[in-house]
Parts: sequence; C-alpha cells; structure tokens
Amino acid sequence: MNGPRACLIYDFDKTLSPKDMQEFSFLPEVGMEPADFWAECRRFSLEHEADGVLAYMYKMLEKARAAGKPVTREMLRAQGAKIEFFPGVEDWFSRVNRFGDSLGIEVEHYIISSGLKEIIEGSAISGAFRAVFAASYCYDENGVACWPSTAVNYTSKTQYLFRINKGILDVTNDVDLNNYTPEERRAIPFPNMIYVGDGLTDVPCMKLTRTKGGYSVAVYAPGGSSAIADDMLLQNRVDYAMAADYREGGELEKAVFHLLRRIAEADKCVRLHNQHIDAAVKRKRGGAEGLSAPQTP
Repeated sequence: MNGPRACLIYDFDKTLSPKDMQEFSFLPEVGMEPADFWAECRRFSLEHEADGVLAYMYKMLEKARAAGKPVTREMLRAQGAKIEFFPGVEDWFSRVNRFGDSLGIEVEHYIISSGLKEIIEGSAISGAFRAVFAASYCYDENGVACWPSTAVNYTSKTQYLFRINKGILDVTNDVDLNNYTPEERRAIPFPNMIYVGDGLTDVPCMKLTRTKGGYSVAVYAPGGSSAIADDMLLQNRVDYAMAADYREGGELEKAVFHLLRRIAEADKCVRLHNQHIDAAVKRKRGGAEGLSAPQTP
C-alpha cells in the first residue's frame, strides 16, 4: 500500500477489558480478593517508596510462591485466555483495518499498558497488535519469574509513543530511539496516531499525542461513570469521551472512522502541496514551463 500509515494505540485494562487483567484468573488462583490485593500493593509501595508497577509485580510473585503456584510465562499466557472484553472488541481490529483499506490507509494497532505483557500475549486479541509494550518478567533457569525486565508506568508510557513514531519497536534499542530522525523519515507521524485510554494514568500519552497533532479518546465502562473521561474532555486533554462500546455502528467506531477519514484527507493535502513545490522548483530551474497544477492523488 502506497498510502499513509496510521495507528491506534490502546491502554489495556479498563480500556479494552472491563477490569484489571490479574482479576480474571491470577487472584482467584492465589485466593485473594482484588480489593485486598491492590490495597496491599499500595501499602507496600508507600512503605518502600516503590513504583506502583514494581510493587504489584513483586506482590504477584510473593502471593504465587505462598500459594505454591510459581509464576511462569506459560502460566501467565494461560491466564490471558480467560480475559473478557468490552462489547465488540474481538472483531474491532479487523473492522478498522478494512475501513482503513477502503481509504488507502495502512492501519496498525499497538498496546501501551502497565499490565503484564505475558498475559496480554495469551489473550484472544493478541494477534491484532504490531507490538505490545507492557510490564514483563525475567525468568530463571527453571522458567520461573524472578525479576522485572520491564515496568511501564504512566510517565514512562510516553517513550513508546516515540518508538512507534520512529519505528524503533525493540525496547533494548535506545540508541536509534534517541538519535535524530527527520520528520519525513519517521514510520508513523504523530498526526496519524489515535490514542485510546480510560484514566488518569493515560493523561501523559493523551496530552502528548494531541500536542503533536494526533487524537485522543477517553473511554469508560458502558453504563458506568463517565466522570473521569468527562473531566479529561473538559480539560482539553482528549478529543472525545465515550463508552467503551466497540460494536459495529457504535459511537466509538463512528468517531474513529471520522478520524481516519481526516488522516486520509490530510495526507492528500500534503501530497498535493509537495507536488506543487516540485512543480515550482522545476519552473524556477527553467524546466517544465507552463506546468499546470498537479492532479490530486
């Protein structure tokens, strides 16, 4: 496809799925109530002045050991298969891709989440994503999780926007990420990005995406409170606040399709502008005299 590349970037918990991923399988398996587990993670974080993501990752290992259920990559991926999603999520990506194709746009999908990459990789929608940026573990010689390899908190999420923008998807490659890349050589321009998230931990990504010309959508559980999403809309942090209903013909689909149309039309304007620049250069150099305005691609 010779048209523009665009992408949708999603948080995971409470954006695509109605609750935190640990609550579907992990916490029941170790015999803990979600409220008790998250409260304990919070106390641990405050007591040790620890990052909240590192705190929950530590507590997961601790609780699993105590329950005689060591955390392995296979265990986490199996738990991913039990994740449930908001209405319409499972066929959302193919519908968006088909609509992008009709506009001449290549659409990619990405996850930036503070949840666990291994669980997301085991979910029913894992194949929809070009890349998943999320927390993950290192594993010992027995395949048991022993240490965090990556922790993605609300501020560190923003680095992954630049990875997507530059096409540097290898999280160990910081050299190319930090090297200067001219805008015209970047994989996906910020104006071609749509960020979808649910809460305050997404604000840095939402704001950065909008500041650089892209779009942000705040979602909330259908039938639930829209207060946080509404606040973000009124504070000019997002473009839309709407229910996380991904079904065909719904409000969310209509909004995203409108944005993809806008991206497609903006690309046509840029291409036409560049053709006029080329024509003007040729006229200045004495070639292509009388060249008329180029045709719209």
